[in-house]
Amino acid sequence: MAIDDYSRELHAAILPDKTAASAGSFPGQILEECAYTIETAYTDNGKEFQGNPEHHAFAELCMRKGIGQKFTRPATSKTNGKAERVVRTLMEMWHDKEHFESLELRRKSLARFVNDYNWVKPHKALGNLTPGEKLCLYFFSQEFVNNT
Repeated sequence: MAIDDYSRELHAAILPDKTAASAGSFPGQILEECAYTIETAYTDNGKEFQGNPEHHAFAELCMRKGIGQKFTRPATSKTNGKAERVVRTLMEMWHDKEHFESLELRRKSLARFVNDYNWVKPHKALGNLTPGEKLCLYFFSQEFVNNT
């Protein structure tokens, strides 16, 4: 799971495990879908995110794509509060409410949830806009147009 700090846009995937290889494949998926530049990736301190870029898929991808990598401090809402909140939302509004008969159905259900989260569900922190609306306002604002 990844969440954009500015817009709260959510990206999520079901990965096979918590290894560095799986963690390294996820940002590649986001970079293919993302319409904006990712400057910094904040992650927890899990071993799947840390290591020498020569031998670590996530760190290597960040280095190769010019993405800064920072680690959150445990129990520090300043750096991980948004992520913790979206995990809670995922659990309450999606995972705990559905029974998944197969991995494929679970993946499809997650894609529907992410679409709803990004384009249907208003967020109080965004002035009751959806993350998609927030991004559209940014990309089509005069400020963005003048800076490109």
